Amino acid sequence: MEKLLARLARQLDAIDEASLTALWSKYATLASRFEPTQRWEEAVLIFALIEAKRMKNQLFNYYWAQQVRSEGSDNKPAPEKLGPLFKLETPAGKSPASAAAAPKRPCRVLAFTLPGGEEKPKA
Repeated sequence: MEKLLARLARQLDAIDEASLTALWSKYATLASRFEPTQRWEEAVLIFALIEAKRMKNQLFNYYWAQQVRSEGSDNKPAPEKLGPLFKLETPAGKSPASAAAAPKRPCRVLAFTLPGGEEKPKA
């Protein structure tokens, strides 16, 4: 699985961001119009891949700029880090690896809210 994901990452990284950005509006529109079809699912994944490439480039540019700024100063502080985009949920004092072996919590089902604050009827 990791090899497949690494290959996908390399392929996505080889694509020019400008080419992907040209498709952003099309796939954002398709993803916003839910339909229970494989076509919609693929559109959402394509949209997510476009967003992933944009986010990677933004992070790269941010850290690169921080590094260049720190190289120009005399005391060379470490580049400022962005806040984490996600946090690993682990019991206090345990590593993520040992937490993976811990029993799983029951999951929650979140209600889907339609635009306007209405709750989607349950099927």
